[in-house]
Amino acid sequence: MIDIHSHFFPLIGKDVAHKVDAEKAAWLRVDEGGQKGHIMLGDQPFRPVYRALWDPAYRVQELDEQGVETQLVCSTPVMFGYTWDPAKAADWAAQMNEQAIAFCADHPSRLKALSQVPLQDIKLACAEASRAQAAGCVGVQIGNHVGEKDLDHPDLVDFLIHCANENIPVFVHPWDMMGGPGRMKQWMLPWLVSMPAETQLGMLSLILSGAMERIPESLKICFAHGGGSFAYLLGRVDNAWKYRDIVRKDCPRPPSEYARRFYCDATIFDQGSLRLLADVHGVDRLMMGSDYPYPLGEQPIGSLVQASSFSPNEKQQILHDNAITFFNLA
Repeated sequence: MIDIHSHFFPLIGKDVAHKVDAEKAAWLRVDEGGQKGHIMLGDQPFRPVYRALWDPAYRVQELDEQGVETQLVCSTPVMFGYTWDPAKAADWAAQMNEQAIAFCADHPSRLKALSQVPLQDIKLACAEASRAQAAGCVGVQIGNHVGEKDLDHPDLVDFLIHCANENIPVFVHPWDMMGGPGRMKQWMLPWLVSMPAETQLGMLSLILSGAMERIPESLKICFAHGGGSFAYLLGRVDNAWKYRDIVRKDCPRPPSEYARRFYCDATIFDQGSLRLLADVHGVDRLMMGSDYPYPLGEQPIGSLVQASSFSPNEKQQILHDNAITFFNLA
């Protein structure tokens, strides 16, 4: 199995983070004993975590127990730094990418790194994506928006075109979710409601804006969490495109015709949803992802696909082969 969606967090201390941004730069507080800790934002706990997040040897031990051959690791989205001064964010991204490469260094066949980039400055983002790829990363992770700029913004489209031209696979992860604390106040609603909506927003922004007509078909782009709400609501979007010129004014073809341009991970926890993803995007566009090692991740890793009604060949595609092709791992 190849797990394309997992996160890591390097042992960044409070002093290092506070030099960058005393209120928003993330750092890791490891509890006494070294087994558990918290990701911190400023002086506030953000998320409880455990050793697999920062210890690659411990992680590989857990991967062995679950039968995972290779796992791709990417930064936790609170590390993006998209609101910072571009030069500061570029330096931070370069440091985090070197940390990601170092995290994988002792287990090069088991762990592979995705880079992060200062997406608020496209020139700097393109340069860092290319530099990190040459240094050993196998793709780039980006957030689904930068402030008010969705993926259809000309700057972000230029970044995606750069990645297509440079053969840099792109993994899109939702972050900075809509709704705010006034409405998404408890029950983990930002993760349960806003995350799927943010992902769908990114995908529809690319389609309905006509951006997918300008982006080379060679672009490899994968959306986290099964593409969020996209597959389930695609019929609603096609219906709107058919009957409302305001929906189709920039989009020359029915939105469903673009679905096979997108890959998705299979981090969706439901057999019906998995089958829907295959129907909408194609089995050859699905890859197994776990969201490990966070509590909302899949346990055991790969269990949804393994228990599915797909044929052995289709399971092999989702669990392994599609990732080899997408991330150029052969």
